[in-house]
Amino acid sequence: MPMIELIDVSKNFNGRQVLDHMSLNVEEGETKVIIGRSGVGKSVTLKHIVRLFEPDAGIVKVEGRNVLSLRGKELNELHMQIGMVFQGGALFDSMTVGENVGFLLREHTTFSTTEIERRVKESLALVGLYNIESYLPSDLSGGMKKRVALARAICTKPKIILYDEPTTGVDPITADAINLLIDELHDKLKVTSIVVTHDMRSAYKVADRIAMLYDGKIIAEGTPDEIRYTHNPYVHQFITGAAHGPITEGQSSIVKNTD
Repeated sequence: MPMIELIDVSKNFNGRQVLDHMSLNVEEGETKVIIGRSGVGKSVTLKHIVRLFEPDAGIVKVEGRNVLSLRGKELNELHMQIGMVFQGGALFDSMTVGENVGFLLREHTTFSTTEIERRVKESLALVGLYNIESYLPSDLSGGMKKRVALARAICTKPKIILYDEPTTGVDPITADAINLLIDELHDKLKVTSIVVTHDMRSAYKVADRIAMLYDGKIIAEGTPDEIRYTHNPYVHQFITGAAHGPITEGQSSIVKNTD
């Protein structure tokens, strides 16, 4: 049984079909990377998994449970099992680093202040940050903000981590450090991960498997090498960053091939 399943999921925003009977499976312990151009629905896919969005049609399952059927305590438990690293970090500007990282524990558990502080310190240490609990987000560099956002995501000890464009907005050296951190946390915490990105260097580095989202559907999926050497013209244009090809020419025929 996959850890995460999206089955024929459709989502329309103001007449624009973003997801169109899209299906995706993520196995337990796997790091699945979803690639695709900006605006194709990668972040929308993640938000369906945590039920920030509900599909117009289709089913979303986590550990075999239909997330649309969850209410109250069960939905809260789902949110505690999934750590989400939002694009840009999405830290609360008025809260300290320590308050940001421990936010979910304070809001949704009965843990003591001492236990929350211990978990916060432990989570920050896992992302390579020490003694910055009293800092404000405005005191931090872009790379540090990304790490704090990741510390917040792992503070609940989730089974699943969702990353929304984790390397956007940082320099290449910081981006590589974030990629290494994603790999390290996967190995240390034994989590299942989905990474949404258009950064192919990052995709190749962290993925067990890569899936490309285009025209509302997953049009190709494979190992990093299968995607790197694909004959699918849509995937090839995207991964090479070519200005000319079927994506920009608006062709409607999609070749499903990851050879």
